[in-house]
Amino acid sequence: MESMVDCEIRELFDKLSARMRREYSESLRELNLYVGQDNLLYRLWSSDGITQMQLSEYLNCEPPTVTNMVKSLEQNGFIYRKRDEKDARAMRIFLTDKGKNLEEPVRSIWKKHQEKLLKSISTDERLLLRRLMKQMESNLF
Repeated sequence: MESMVDCEIRELFDKLSARMRREYSESLRELNLYVGQDNLLYRLWSSDGITQMQLSEYLNCEPPTVTNMVKSLEQNGFIYRKRDEKDARAMRIFLTDKGKNLEEPVRSIWKKHQEKLLKSISTDERLLLRRLMKQMESNLF
C-alpha cells in the first residue's frame, strides 16, 4: 500500500523536475541552446574530438537523439564534425571557438540554478540529500 508520504515524495520530485527543466530551458535559450545540449558541450569541453557513439554512451541517449543534438549545435556554429582519420565510419565532434566560448556562460547558469535550488539547506542536509539521491539512483539502475 502506498503511503501519503510516498505519494508526496513522488509529486514533489515531479514538480521539482518540471520546474528545474523549465528554468534551465529558459536560461539556456538565451544562449541558443536546449536542455541536454549543455551536457553534450560539457563532455566536449573536457574531451574535444570524441565520437558520436562516445557522446551517446556518456549522455545515456539513443544515437539518433545525439545525432539530432549534434546537427542542431553544428547549424548554430558551436561544433563541427570530422571523419576519423583511422576509421572512416566514425565521426568525431569538435568544438568551434563559438562552442568553446559557451563554457563560462553555461557554467554560470548551472551555478545560479544550483545556488537557488540549495539555498537555505545546510551542509549536513546537503550531504544527507546527496546520499539519499545516490541510493535512489542505484534503485533505478
